[in-house]
Amino acid sequence: MGKTPRPTKSISFNDRSVSKADKAALLNKSSSFSVHVDRRLPPPHRTPSSVKTENSDGRDQENGATLKEVSEEIDGLLENLSSIVDVSNLPEIPESVEKFAKMVQLEIEKYDSGDSPLNFGDDVDQDTMLVNMVSRLSKLSNLLTKFSPTQKPTPFLSLTTLVVQHAMTFMEEELRIILEDAMNPKSAKHSSNNVADATGSEEEEEEEGANNYPGISQDKISNMRRIVALMISAGYETECCQVYSILRRNAFKEAMNLHGFDKISIDEVQRMQWEALEDHIGSWIKVVKYAAKVLLPGEKRLCDSVFSDSHPSISEAMFSNLIRSAVILFLNFAEAIGMTKRSAERLFKVLDIYETLSELMAALDGLCSDKCAHELRSELSSVRRRLGEAAVSIFCDLENSIKNDVARNPVPGGAVHPLTRYTMNYLRYACDFKETLEQVFSLHHVTEQHLEALEPRRDPGHKENNNNNEHQNEESGPKQTPFAAELICIMELLDANLEAKSKLYKDPSLRFIFLMNNGRYILQKIKESAEINEMVGNSCRRKRSSELRGYHKSYQRETWSRVLQCLNQEGLQVKGKIQKPVLKERFKNFNQMFEEIHKAQSSWVVSDEQLRSELRVSISAVMIPAYRSFMARFGQHFTPGRQSEKYIKFQPEDIESTIEGLFEGNQNLSMARRKT
Repeated sequence: MGKTPRPTKSISFNDRSVSKADKAALLNKSSSFSVHVDRRLPPPHRTPSSVKTENSDGRDQENGATLKEVSEEIDGLLENLSSIVDVSNLPEIPESVEKFAKMVQLEIEKYDSGDSPLNFGDDVDQDTMLVNMVSRLSKLSNLLTKFSPTQKPTPFLSLTTLVVQHAMTFMEEELRIILEDAMNPKSAKHSSNNVADATGSEEEEEEEGANNYPGISQDKISNMRRIVALMISAGYETECCQVYSILRRNAFKEAMNLHGFDKISIDEVQRMQWEALEDHIGSWIKVVKYAAKVLLPGEKRLCDSVFSDSHPSISEAMFSNLIRSAVILFLNFAEAIGMTKRSAERLFKVLDIYETLSELMAALDGLCSDKCAHELRSELSSVRRRLGEAAVSIFCDLENSIKNDVARNPVPGGAVHPLTRYTMNYLRYACDFKETLEQVFSLHHVTEQHLEALEPRRDPGHKENNNNNEHQNEESGPKQTPFAAELICIMELLDANLEAKSKLYKDPSLRFIFLMNNGRYILQKIKESAEINEMVGNSCRRKRSSELRGYHKSYQRETWSRVLQCLNQEGLQVKGKIQKPVLKERFKNFNQMFEEIHKAQSSWVVSDEQLRSELRVSISAVMIPAYRSFMARFGQHFTPGRQSEKYIKFQPEDIESTIEGLFEGNQNLSMARRKT
């Protein structure tokens, strides 16, 4: 396996003081100093086998100290320095420090030289030895620095500092390489393809993604864990965390982009057409939910795996920074939506965003520290509050829409008015968000009127009536929430609007057909929606059903009572003799009125099949028995033939078939008649 190409690196000294002479001595490979590393004698802690230091042409360097011997001297020095209390009693620094520093440098060069075939992670034992050696040297460098903070750096201190910096630069680059390789893992590509071609459910996709993301192997995680622990213990926490933070933030954004996230500025949102904005909202919701269920938990697991073993506080800080940047990115778009023009069709998308933020808020509690979650919840709550206020404003604006809907022309045929359809369907769709709307109304729309609605009905002078009042509340339905009160208010405004529109009809019968059609439509929508049904209560449904029966009776009275007057037997007999002229007039009036009703009411519309059937049955129940009885008694007084055909135009069967043709919305239908 070839060596992974690395960019040319330079050692960054920052504020650490290293003399030019020390740098030259360290980096000069032809130095006369030589060491022999006994590969059979591993360093303390974990001891790999077969480790040997070789010169440039591959021969063992003779007459040098073994790694074990030098390591034991360094460990003794570390123990001695760690126990010192009086800095005036510092021991003499042995030459083994220089020997060990150059051993470490030679080990680094096995990886870091341009022609080296060795990658960090290829040989676990070799990596472990390097990490242990660098760790030992960094501890020594820190102690030497501690005991000479104000003095001019000694050659030993300068040398150890230089080698540690070289090691840290190498480790930082290795960490960067691992993280950059993880930016586009095969699993991520596979996951992105599944987004486009998936045939399974979203739940299956999320479960698969949660198991795969971020797609970094355990071996690489183990390597990062060792590098991170080494860099932090050596005092290079800032460099380590900066590399990790930047690259994982970029990886997170790339993962969001793969799932359709598109960063849009507030100005762009304000200028965008609603149809296009709806698509962006859908993508935003999908990404935020995926991030809450897959991406952020994956980043949390990775961060804990890399940092938490030895540095849980750093892990917490690293993940908190990432999740803060993600949440702010999400909130910028949500806040921009809350600032857009408020119109009725936008309510449901605003509520979708509100609910998505609620889900994100719940996810934070299981991911972040209490402090981070509290800060983010504050940010989320602020944006949710603005979205909630927008939702309440949009919903309540339906009141103005109903009040301002003033028609000059009646709906043809007394059909269900478009305003009725729009309002009831809007309320039904809104009740899909019942819990959310109840929440936002409770938080953002508590008026005096709604507070009164929330109060139980009581008779202050008679406490003993409380049980009766409770019974009344059960009958009328549950105690009204602010949202339920607003919904009922809108329906009452719709009733008043329809009542006004019904007066546009000149024919009183058609007016009652219009009220029946719209009242039946409203009642059906209430029954079809469990949420609306629950909020309006039993008393409201009973009241509406009673009103419908009243409209039905009024229609019967206005239309068919006058027809039945023609079939009245009073005045047809005088002293036991049939008054034929009066009888002829009665049949003539009946025929004329029935034909006019048929002509008019065949074009009227009753779209609800059950209501149409109820009307026809009730008409037939009144008309057919009365007409059959009238014909049976008086029809025989006409001379069969021409006279009979002139006055008796309908048989009872004709009346029945004609009634069955009413309310179909048909025009210019001829009446079917049977000959006597």
